Order: sequence, then structure tokens, then C-alpha cells
Amino acid sequence: MGKDAAKDALLPGTLEMLILKTLSRAPLHGYGVAQYIRQVSDDVLQVEEGSLYPALQRLQLKGWVTSEWATTENNRRARYYRLTPAGRKQLAAESASYDRLVAAIARVMNPA
Repeated sequence: MGKDAAKDALLPGTLEMLILKTLSRAPLHGYGVAQYIRQVSDDVLQVEEGSLYPALQRLQLKGWVTSEWATTENNRRARYYRLTPAGRKQLAAESASYDRLVAAIARVMNPA
């Protein structure tokens, strides 16, 4: 699967899970979240602004992240997002569900 195909292959809810996981490391601004996901995935997962910011808004409305304005390392104002305790709980639930899904797919793809 090429990099372009991988972008379209994300299961529903996967972006939110990736954002929660990224923010579990440290608070970040939106661009930092996108950069981290891109770098860690070796450029396979590239989150566009048109997907990222609506997802961050949804997470904030659900109470899984909070945000506040701060100054970046480049001396610009940006909204920094932080995981809430409810977000950590949601991340744990989504991670467990993801692990079950990956294991089930692996069993189908590589039967004993």
C-alpha cells in the first residue's frame, strides 16, 4: 500500500485515537500534533488541517482535551491542546479496542 492509499485507509475514529495518544505525551499545538504523527509514522500518516482541527474541536467538545493560548517556540500565539483525565480514560478504551481489532485481522490474514 502506497503512502496515498494509507491516508485513505484510516478507520473511522482512528484520527481521534492518534491525537489522544500524541497528546498523552505532552501538550502540543495543532501543527505539533500533525508533525508528530507524520514523523513517528515515517511520513505514512499525514494529517491535513481540514481533518485535524475539526477532530480537535470534537475532542474538546467531548471533554477529552482542553486548550489554552500560549506562545510557541517561534514566538507565535497558538492554541495548545492538553489531554484531560477523561481523555486518558478514552485513550485506554480506544487502545484496547484497537489492539483487539489488529489481533483479529492478524488471525484472518495469517491463520495458524
